[in-house]
Amino acid sequence: MEEERHTCLKLVPQDSEPIFVKGSWFPSHFHLSITDGLHTWICHASQDDVQDRAALWDQPVSDYVLLAERYLGFQQPASLYRFTDAGDSNKRLSWTFEKEGTKLEWRWKCQPSPDSKETTAGILDFLMDANIKLSEEVVRKTQSFEMLKVEAEKCLAQSEKINKERVDFESEIYAKFLAVLNSKKAKLRDLRDQISNKKAAGKFPEEEEEGSTDKTESFDDGSDTDDETSEEEPAEKVSGTSKDILVGKPRGRKRIARI
Repeated sequence: MEEERHTCLKLVPQDSEPIFVKGSWFPSHFHLSITDGLHTWICHASQDDVQDRAALWDQPVSDYVLLAERYLGFQQPASLYRFTDAGDSNKRLSWTFEKEGTKLEWRWKCQPSPDSKETTAGILDFLMDANIKLSEEVVRKTQSFEMLKVEAEKCLAQSEKINKERVDFESEIYAKFLAVLNSKKAKLRDLRDQISNKKAAGKFPEEEEEGSTDKTESFDDGSDTDDETSEEEPAEKVSGTSKDILVGKPRGRKRIARI
């Protein structure tokens, strides 16, 4: 079964009243139904007719049909349309186009419809169906747009909320960090002031402790030497008299420790 497409165009030919052109397009041929609101015409371009025209213009049949559908499905602003008398109540539909810089014209003869009422009804039915489908599509698109708009507003509100929470969190963290930093700075300033005050007063606890330790050690060294000497002296006078022993008795020396 051949694929069928339909179009309907309100065409405004040059020097003529507007007409409605309904097209039924097939891969190798097409049919046209035309009305001006009072009279109707038809054009059945058979497969042989289309093949002859395509060969005349050195085109494939499919390309010829697609080009005809392009100009009769939508009115092209650069094209010159005409709908003129062809004798015996016939009409000739023509349109122009450019190809490789050359202006060309295609023409097809249209015969009066054998059933004007049926032809007009077919065009009107197609227009009504197309209008209904278009209206339904508009409603669906509008509803879809409204839903997308609502979702977009929700996303925007959520994004603003998240952004606000992020800003509040960063502000809180910065405030805590600043408080800790200021506290550390204050402690460093106190320590620096204490060191400066001690230097100004000439008091250095570490130096005083080291000095006192040196003095104590040097005194103790001297005392130990005297003790050793006093202990060795009696040994040399063991053979002497008791008086000598008494005389040679070492005298103790009190050790004074400086604190």
